[in-house]
Amino acid sequence: MIRYDETMATSIPPSLIFPPVEESDKDGLLALGGVLRPEWLLDAYSHGIFPWPMGDETPMAWWSPDPRGILPLDRFHVSRRLRRTIRQGRFEVTCDRAFRDVMVGCGSAAGRIANTWVTPAMVEAYARLHRLGYAHSVETWRDGRLVGGTYGVSIAGLFAAESKFFRERDASKVALAYLVKHLERRGYSLLDIQMVTPHTARLGAMEISRAEYLRRLAAALGRAVSFGDRLSVGASDF
Repeated sequence: MIRYDETMATSIPPSLIFPPVEESDKDGLLALGGVLRPEWLLDAYSHGIFPWPMGDETPMAWWSPDPRGILPLDRFHVSRRLRRTIRQGRFEVTCDRAFRDVMVGCGSAAGRIANTWVTPAMVEAYARLHRLGYAHSVETWRDGRLVGGTYGVSIAGLFAAESKFFRERDASKVALAYLVKHLERRGYSLLDIQMVTPHTARLGAMEISRAEYLRRLAAALGRAVSFGDRLSVGASDF
């Protein structure tokens, strides 16, 4: 598996699998085909590339958009209402307790059925990354029932957030708030969200150029940090 150290903080070695990201088209599409094995996924994320299926009958698509969406950890906005919800303890918040269920929830949430890229193949691939320690989830629970969560890929100081879902109001926002504060506490430097939406913009997300993203990615990959096996924050930290 891929390992990084501080000497790699200023540059990223060329990929042995993918073409240079500068060859992406105007929409960010870089390549078609390949497999969702761990070595492919880890190589992709460590070079600013991610998979995003375009349909069950088409080859896997790999993307590197320009500009790129990130959520700076020190810019994440927690509204007063969300802070109040967290402090009230309405939800129990955990990490890595139900990774596969979170992915399934992201693919089956209201409005996404038959219109989601979280396919069974993606679930299997990322569940394998999870077992290898490279993918993590944050879950929110109410009375023992999973009601929201988020998940993503972790490599050194990079966390690539993939998706989130909720079955109760604020459940996914609480999960994301815990994730952001946890990453900051653990020493992560880059939270990749791929693309900015109006919703994530209100939370503090921003767009940067691909070149700037790769610079930040190189620095993140040089950080000797890890996700850990439990959340490092609680409701009193908000």
